[in-house]
Amino acid sequence: MPELSEHTFHIPVLGVGYSVDTPLKVARFGISSVMSIVDDTLLEKLREHYSKEHGLDFPPIADNEHDARARRITAYLDLIDTLVADQVTEMKRAGFSEGSDLHRYFTMLPDESDRKALYRIMMTSEDDELVARLQKQLTEAALPGPVDVNIMTKVDKRNYSRSGEPLSLEHNDAHAALRGFANSTLHGSVVFSAGMNPRLYGYAATFDQLRPANDGRLDKRIILKVSDFRSALIQGKFLAKKGLWVSEYRIESGLNCGGHAFATDGILLGPILEEFRNRRDELQEEMGSLMLPALQARGLEADPATLPLNVTVQGGLGKAEEHEFLRRYFSVDSVGWGSPFLLVPEATNVDDYTLRKLSEAGENDIYLSDVSPLGVPFNNLRDSAKDLEKLEMAEAGKAGSPCKKKFLSLNSEYDGKPICTASKTYINRKVRELREKLPQPDEFKAAYDKLINKACLCEGLIASALSKHSISLYKQSMAASVCPGPNLAYFSKIASLKEMVDHIYGRMNLLTDQRRPNMFLKELGLYIDYFQKKMDEHARDGSSATEAFAATFYQNLQEGIAYYRELIPHIREEAEHVRERMQEELSQLEQRLHAVAVVPV
Repeated sequence: MPELSEHTFHIPVLGVGYSVDTPLKVARFGISSVMSIVDDTLLEKLREHYSKEHGLDFPPIADNEHDARARRITAYLDLIDTLVADQVTEMKRAGFSEGSDLHRYFTMLPDESDRKALYRIMMTSEDDELVARLQKQLTEAALPGPVDVNIMTKVDKRNYSRSGEPLSLEHNDAHAALRGFANSTLHGSVVFSAGMNPRLYGYAATFDQLRPANDGRLDKRIILKVSDFRSALIQGKFLAKKGLWVSEYRIESGLNCGGHAFATDGILLGPILEEFRNRRDELQEEMGSLMLPALQARGLEADPATLPLNVTVQGGLGKAEEHEFLRRYFSVDSVGWGSPFLLVPEATNVDDYTLRKLSEAGENDIYLSDVSPLGVPFNNLRDSAKDLEKLEMAEAGKAGSPCKKKFLSLNSEYDGKPICTASKTYINRKVRELREKLPQPDEFKAAYDKLINKACLCEGLIASALSKHSISLYKQSMAASVCPGPNLAYFSKIASLKEMVDHIYGRMNLLTDQRRPNMFLKELGLYIDYFQKKMDEHARDGSSATEAFAATFYQNLQEGIAYYRELIPHIREEAEHVRERMQEELSQLEQRLHAVAVVPV
């Protein structure tokens, strides 16, 4: 079972390729991070790259081999596990030589850390015997950060044999990815994101590695990324009844986050955290009572009361004051900092063009788009290389992607066999259909522009990783898509790992736009924009929102505003004049909400 890091932050998954090898860059410093394991082809190429770099054997796993996807994922995770362990061993061997990684390890820890306190004593002591004893103690205490993986539950495409016959469910994309993780040597967690997948969760129950042993030990853990308490309760209960324990509920803002945005019905992050704060013990007790019979049926006797139940949060963090407030007031166990790490080349894979665009991006350059074939709003960078390439191809009469990987082939409107809405095949077929249905040029153009807006994320979200490691794939575009959260607009400095960690802990300030609103108020503004967009769509075509939806959304936002009005005085990490400004901004946002038509005030 991995021991918890003394760091109070973690790096969430960043796209498909941006954090795919981040553990090799940060784990030895005790920092937790999450890798996507959706693209086994990328993982196989990176395994080859790192095996050669470290002089290790590389037995390739070909596409046509039995269970290739799961085995590739296992092999990559095993390699990451080995290399991180080797890094820690080497770091300890080098000791406290000048400029060593061991020095970096302890200087980056939060100032309240017990190990940091011992390190400071060691560094300032003139007692050689004490220094030697403390160096030995500190060296033994240096532990790697947890290495976790992410599986989007919705990306679970059915696969087919070469003869066109559907393969059994365990060969679905997410099922195979889970098997790859379960069979690896990694002692981390799997983060299930994007909502509930009952078949996948049922499959998870077949792995003993995910179930607590009699002594309460968890070889591998489950983390649920959730949007609210209700989602946590529903998914947690489903898993508990199958004898699976959720070790962490990772709350993510519905809109103030990177990647795909799973908006709530206007329920804001503050009230969501408040519910977790008030009902955390209830969650532990209820999950334990549901899990115990399932364990006993398997002859297991683990005591659910002894199992960890952590609550963490991520989405829109930008200041040390926010970080500390979340930890103090809501008692969260860790806080996720994602998008700002896209500006840290030491930690993530970002190509030079994309890095410059991210550094220069302002509020209007990061927007909620419809480019994802998943059909879910997607936070996007304006004029990304992939979007520019996409438009150039369309202007040349070659709209759409070849769709070699098919991870997002989820649309079944033609022939029943899933297809990706960003693919050439789908777009060409849809264009023929639109020409027949929409003879008016302006109507056709509007529908066509919407159609070709979809981007190939399978290629776009791994292009930077390939570029940074000088890896080429046959007919793979090197134009990158990137999915930063809106919060990145307030950062522009390309920072070192230590600088970003120091910013998180309040030891320096990397914010370049001091007008940045508080994270809670930023999210509220995003939800008001989202609500206005839905109301505009409803007014235009009457199909995007019902009156019941509008009333519920409006009421939830109003309740959130009332909650924040009471909460702001408790944010003592901020100066009084900052809290006063927050109250003024909250009133302005309330007026914006009142101005949204359709719903009576």
